Amino acid sequence: MAISPSSVPIELAASLQNFPTLRRGITEIFPEIINSHNPDENLGQRLLTTNRPLRVKFGIDPTASDIHLGHSIPIRKLRAFQDAGHIAVLIIGDFTARIGDPTGKSEVRRQLTSEDVQKNAQTYLEQLRPILDFDTPGGLEIRYNSEWLSKLDLPKILELLATMTVGQMLAKEGFSLRFEQENPIYLHEFLYPLMQGYDSVAVEADIEIGGTDQKFNLAVGRDLQRHFGQKPQFGLLMPILIGTDGVQKMSKSLENYVALSEDPLAMYSKLEKVQDNLLNQYFELLTNLPLDKLPENPREKQKLLGLEIASQFHGKEAALEAQKASLTLVQGDAKTAEAVPEFSLAEIQFPAKLFYILSASKLCKTSSEARREIQGGAVKLDGDRISEVDIIFNSIDELKGKVLQVGKKKFIRLID
Repeated sequence: MAISPSSVPIELAASLQNFPTLRRGITEIFPEIINSHNPDENLGQRLLTTNRPLRVKFGIDPTASDIHLGHSIPIRKLRAFQDAGHIAVLIIGDFTARIGDPTGKSEVRRQLTSEDVQKNAQTYLEQLRPILDFDTPGGLEIRYNSEWLSKLDLPKILELLATMTVGQMLAKEGFSLRFEQENPIYLHEFLYPLMQGYDSVAVEADIEIGGTDQKFNLAVGRDLQRHFGQKPQFGLLMPILIGTDGVQKMSKSLENYVALSEDPLAMYSKLEKVQDNLLNQYFELLTNLPLDKLPENPREKQKLLGLEIASQFHGKEAALEAQKASLTLVQGDAKTAEAVPEFSLAEIQFPAKLFYILSASKLCKTSSEARREIQGGAVKLDGDRISEVDIIFNSIDELKGKVLQVGKKKFIRLID
């Protein structure tokens, strides 16, 4: 159902205060024109005066098999719009993924096959089920942009290309940096913002959600909608989540991520270690909990964060079990420490490679098996997955007191 109509012009920021879950965590809304009587220029007005549900678009390219918590932020905003009676339009970029978004990249991305993209797309939808409402009739549209992009003929592509200049394209941050550094920019990469923008035309989006790094692409969507005679969409920009290392943005390649597909224990264990200065941002962007009612004690905040997010994806019972297991396996609670066998590092000569420690501790039968387990993502240290096969530890102090894990059932606590 649509928001109740009103003829009173309302300042954008004030109007969105009526919808706190819609406003929560938004970094920027554009355009933001204050006290405009024209619903085409004021999102607050469009929310309040349009007598139909708004079409709220978010596009995601299935370029890998896992989605992490950083990706979930705009998806959660889609759900907030669903709950407010609007239509979430989730675009699976099965066509654009074959190019790859050049945003933030210093070099051209590897082009994926259509088979890779289709396989990833199916895993994405499964991972998003705990967030989006898949059941309310008419509340969610799942669209694949190959539906329209694969049908573009050369005249239509020329029409799209004619809407932008090379200078405008080079104003895009990633392109300008690569141009200055004389890194190659391929012509097909210029098509990416135009294709993402054309998605907005194809689905007649009223609003598009994206990260702060997507402003250029969202603005292209507005320009193309105007070119094709549609009302231009509004852009809602969301923050880029800092990863569990507390320094760089969450990224699988940086190993500072929490995947939506992770088991409850791994998810809880990572989140209960989030740095104190990031806790409020994680709560604001990844939960609906009132920010003014959070525990004051940082340790209690960490545990609540882990419990809340693990509950979202695995249910409350599984999250509580993960919390209990984390206390047993990672923190070394005095009452349950005997549940985890101990291994003395005194018999290891440092510096030592992890695969050797896995073999020496009998967690793996051989060093070769240990290397395979590391490569397969089965090895964790204090809940953090280790994927670097040849990682070296220089001293006992780096490891003592920590829990080394292989798979879901084999654990040892490392002691000196």
